[in-house]
Amino acid sequence: MFGPRLTRIFASRWNALWWGASILLLAWQLVPAQDDDPSAPATPATAPAANPWALASPTGGR
Repeated sequence: MFGPRLTRIFASRWNALWWGASILLLAWQLVPAQDDDPSAPATPATAPAANPWALASPTGGR
């Protein structure tokens, strides 16, 4: 069978908690969001007009 043996997973509470958390995380990653519409066409992201991290002056206040 795939994965670790159940007797090893539930040998301690911490192992069981980690196993349960990993199953929940896997389900959260695999299940699509409710607002996902696969029939809607994908729209590309628009680039910002200016770089928000750029300094206001080219000299950088030096």
